Amino acid sequence: MVNQLVCGTLMGLGIDVIDTGLSTTPTVEMAVTFYKAHGGIILTASHNPKQWNALKLLNNKGEFLSAADGELILKIAESGEINFKDVNSIGTITTDNTSLQKHIDAILALPLVDKKAIADKNFKVVIDCVNSTGGIAVPQLLKALGVTDVVELYCEPNGQFPHNPEPLPENLTELSKTVVKKKAHLGISVDPDVDRLALVCEDGEMFGEEYTLVAVADYVLKHTPGNTVSNLHQHAPCAMLPKKQKAAILQVLWVR
Repeated sequence: MVNQLVCGTLMGLGIDVIDTGLSTTPTVEMAVTFYKAHGGIILTASHNPKQWNALKLLNNKGEFLSAADGELILKIAESGEINFKDVNSIGTITTDNTSLQKHIDAILALPLVDKKAIADKNFKVVIDCVNSTGGIAVPQLLKALGVTDVVELYCEPNGQFPHNPEPLPENLTELSKTVVKKKAHLGISVDPDVDRLALVCEDGEMFGEEYTLVAVADYVLKHTPGNTVSNLHQHAPCAMLPKKQKAAILQVLWVR
């Protein structure tokens, strides 16, 4: 319903629309640059209950809008001065389901992504995708990376969340138990629009979202030394970390 409302409104404004179908927030961010679009819109409730669907807006770089851009859009909307086109000038709509594969191809093309090394490890991975689009994207990405032993939990993208979809430890108890039961090397959970990632270690313990970025930064810096920048977003779990753990995060992410 929301998709048809958004696409129809954009067409009425004379804007051409590329509908990527069921996708992920990072994929749409990438798709804006793939198609050299003027902007992007993601329809999602993110990690909120499904009735909270809304619009995430992107600029022509595939980035979220700045505060100033957001204020401008609100001003235009509140002014009521929106000019719809006549019937001869309405926009077009094109369906393109290749964005996810293009996104995966871009990941595989990264110089620090070693597909052979991953495949040679014969990893067993348990995934929990809360019956959203991660159920499409995560298995496809793992397969492309050479991971063939994947245990899927809730990977049918029907929007019926089996538990609170925010990937916090208290919502991922089944994933943790399954990792241990299946003797897997790793557990992966994403939120419904796949811009949040939570990892579970082989013993069923959470790796922690705050450490994911640190681990990636540590790996990248070993191969390509340089400066790093992070917004150091303060989730409540991060805010409650002991001082030594916070210091470890800051040490790796410090802007030098």
